[in-house]
Parts: sequence; structure tokens; C-alpha cells
Amino acid sequence: MRKSILSVLILLLISGCDNNKAELEEAKLRRAAIVKKIAISEEAGESVLVVGSEVIASGQIIQTPLEHSEMAVSLTEHFKPIAQTSTLEQFKTWARPEIEEFLMSKLTEILLYQEAKRQAPDNIDEALEKAAEREVRKFILDCGGNQAKAEEKLKQMGMDRKGFKENRKGFILTQLYIASKLSNNKPITYTELMKCYDQMKEQSFVIPAKLQFRLIDIQPARLEIMDPNQTSANAVEAGRLEQARKLANKLIQQIQAGADFSELAKQYSHGHMREFGGLWKPVQPESLAKPYDTLAEAAEKIQPGQTAGPIEAEGHIFIMKLEEKRTKSYEPFEKVQEELEQKIISDRRKDAIDKLKAEIRQQVAPGEKDEFIDFCLEKIYQMRDQ
Repeated sequence: MRKSILSVLILLLISGCDNNKAELEEAKLRRAAIVKKIAISEEAGESVLVVGSEVIASGQIIQTPLEHSEMAVSLTEHFKPIAQTSTLEQFKTWARPEIEEFLMSKLTEILLYQEAKRQAPDNIDEALEKAAEREVRKFILDCGGNQAKAEEKLKQMGMDRKGFKENRKGFILTQLYIASKLSNNKPITYTELMKCYDQMKEQSFVIPAKLQFRLIDIQPARLEIMDPNQTSANAVEAGRLEQARKLANKLIQQIQAGADFSELAKQYSHGHMREFGGLWKPVQPESLAKPYDTLAEAAEKIQPGQTAGPIEAEGHIFIMKLEEKRTKSYEPFEKVQEELEQKIISDRRKDAIDKLKAEIRQQVAPGEKDEFIDFCLEKIYQMRDQ
């Protein structure tokens, strides 16, 4: 589910309606929260989508700021590059899905709020006022307690303190309405918890495998040629490989006799950790790239404190001393049970919200919405060179 980019700003109230018509509109809204009609103001050159007693104006839509390239730009600016290189019909085809989703998010917010307001108890206003005032104080505290800074930040958001307070009231009321639709009171069963655990454990509860080892990395190509009579490339390569094998066997004998592995690594290893006695930082076995991936295979066969080798792999002869080994495992169910419960509650909440929004979206008249979107697209296209 795509989150809306900005809460809807209410710009206009329906004008020119007598009381009887307003009551009729409200009665219809109670039966079905639908988008009522489109009104075109020729004088202002704007299209207005009427939603119950509220409206969304085309100018509001096309100038709504959204995050783009780490800075706030309007939809007009967002679509300008494609509009400048397309015909009107090409532009409409390309931009329509995004505009439609953007508009539907706003319609859904308005309609959800209206339904929440309709079903709210009569005594909700005082509680909403107190809750919204707390939100205002929290906002000011988040700005370091600086009221001037808070006012400036609100201005950048396109609202003042009063508008922010009303916005919070609407948000709180909507959340209360959504909460009333949840099945949170239904007990969470052990079966649900285990199913959730199985679904989450690979992503959220893995304790990855870990290896730490010391390594003597003998690289034949870096050994000096012992036999000056070896002149051909093949002979030189074969000679160095033989020297490396002999050196590896000698070092293994010394290790078995009690020699210090780290000192031998400092003296004979060609690896990048030789200065540290060949000690590697802990790694996940699957992260080892070739030719070092062979070390993970060898580590499976030995225990910490034991040595493996010689291991020949793509120009290297390894001698490995295993320091630590941990196999892949998972956080135990008992340790994460509270997190699982919160995830189930969150999923229930999301399902309820999705269901509510789906029901609301089905009530939006497609023809009226499409006409409004066409108007917005044409307006953006006209402004492409401004």
C-alpha cells in the first residue's frame, strides 16, 4: 500500500448551496461516501472535485509538494522533464497512473475522515481538542521549544498553528475510527504466533554463522626460485608449487610439535593479515570469496583450536587454525514472542486499514475522477515551459 505524500489541505467550502441542498448532500454522504461532482471555474481556470462538504482543487493537486531528489518540488516540477519531451497524449499516458494514485490517496483520506466524523460520539470534541493541543506542544518541543522556529517550519508545510491543530484533530479522529474496526481484542493464538515466527525468522531472527581463524597463506608465485636451472615458465611454476608444498608440510609438522601458529604466520604467510599473526576478523562463511571459500568447507570438519591443511586453492596453499565457529541459528521463540505479538497486531491493523480504504475507493465515481485527472494533466502540460 502506497502511503500518501502529504495530508489533504482543505481549500474551499461548497458555495452557492442553500441549507436544503447541504442537508441533502449530507444525507447522501451518510448512505455512501462518494465523490459528488466536478465543478469547473472558467474564471479561475480551475477544476474542483467536490467531496461531501469539502473540495480538492486542481491547483492544490498540481502544486502539492512532494519529496523528489532530496528536495520538495511540486507535481508540476516533478513531471516537467517528461512533459517537455512528449506530446500531450504521450504525457497523459505516462503520468496518469502516478497522478491517479496521488489523487486517490487524498480522496481516501478525506472520505475516511468524513466517515470517522460521522460515526464519532457527540462528546468527542473536547477529547480531540486536548489531544491536538498536546500534539502542538510536542511539535514545538521537537523544534527545541522555539515557537518562532516551529511557526516557520509550519509555514514551510503550508499551514499555521491553527491549521496544524485541525490537521492533528482529523488524524487522531481517523485513527480512532480505524482502531474501532480492528480485531485487536481477539486473542492471539499460539498457532498464529508460530506461523508468524516461521514467516519472520529468516529475515528478522537469524543469528548468522560465524567463523574466526588464523591463516598461513602460502602463495607459490611469491616464492623465490630455488633451482636456477629452471628456465621455462612451466618449470618455474611447477618448481614454486613444489617448494610451497614442502614449506606447508614443514610448517604443519612444526605446528603439531607445538610451534606458535601466529609466529609462523608472521614469518611465512603471504596473506594480508600476516602482521596480526594471520588472525582474521570474524566473518560469515558465505561471505568468503574465492579462493577463501574453501576455508568455510574445511572449518565444517574441525573444531576451535584444531588446524586444517594444507589446502590448495587457485594459487594458494592454506593452513588454517580455527579460533571460533558458530553455526547459523535463530533467536528462540520465547525471546521474540512479544515482538511477534506486536507484528500480528500491526498486521491486523494494516488489514483493517486496507479493507476500509478499498471500500472507500470503490465508492469513487470513475468518470468524475477521470475528468478531474485529465484537467490536472493538461494543466501541468501547459505549464511545462514556465
